[in-house]
Order: sequence, then C-alpha cells, then structure tokens
Amino acid sequence: MATELYDISVPAFLRGFAALAAFLEKARAWADENGVPHADMLTARIYEDMAPLSSQIQRVSDGAKLAVARLAQVDAPAMADTETSFDELQARIAATVAFIESVPREKIDGREGAEIVLKLPKTELKFTGSSYIASFALPNFYFHLTTAYAILRMKGVPVGKRDYLGAI
Repeated sequence: MATELYDISVPAFLRGFAALAAFLEKARAWADENGVPHADMLTARIYEDMAPLSSQIQRVSDGAKLAVARLAQVDAPAMADTETSFDELQARIAATVAFIESVPREKIDGREGAEIVLKLPKTELKFTGSSYIASFALPNFYFHLTTAYAILRMKGVPVGKRDYLGAI
C-alpha cells in the first residue's frame, strides 16, 4: 500500500504545533518565574543575523499552512506577522491548526505527482507534490521549529527532547 501524502504531512505539522504551543507555555511560565520580560523572550535570537523567536514561530505557521494550501489547491489564510505576545503567537498557532484541520484529506491525497511551483524573488522552484513535502516543506517546517526550540534552550527555558517529540 502506498503512503498517502496527507499521512506524511498533516500529522507531522499538527504534532509540531502541539509541541510548539507547549514550548511557548513553558517559556511564558519560565519568564514569569525568573522575571524575564516577555518581549525579551520573543525577540531573542541565536545570532544577530537570524530571525527572532516570534519570527521563527511565524515561519513555522507559514510553512505548514502554505504547504497544505498548495497541495490542496486552496487559499491559505493571510496572517500579518504582527504578533508581539505569547497570547498572540498561541492564537496564530491555533488559527494555523484550525486551517490545516479544515482541509479534507481527499484534497491532498492523490496530489503526489502534481506540479508545485514556488515563485521566489530571484528564481522559481518546481516540485512534484511528493518532492515538495519531502525536500522542502517538512525540512523547512522542522528547521524553524527546531530553531524556536534552540532559542528557548539558549534563554534557559527547561524544554527538552521529550517536549520536542511530544506524546509518543
């Protein structure tokens, strides 16, 4: 039996968002317990030329919602990237999850060979549905999820591998 495109994408996205939401709750609690302003947490970055925590979460959201939208050939909800608080980032995660859950698996399965074209400022990338998920969408999603995790660890938030992997 062939693996369905939905099965290798949507559950991974949803699991990642569950972990990310839990990271943020731990980060908020840690910041409050340690007298660290929330803004300091949300603007933290690993290195000066990297995006801050809030942007990493926005990119996790964008990557997943756009992947699902491209595969399903539906419009993704617009999100303005204006979140400046833990509550606003949690709301964005919830809105992204709600969108992903609203897309029927039938809109995604069967699109393994469909052409997916990403138009970037200086180039255009072409994929099949399968190669898009395997070589772009999932790696990009996990890159930003892992970077958010790393920023929180760098700040001292007690999140670990079990938090990252979520319920097994």
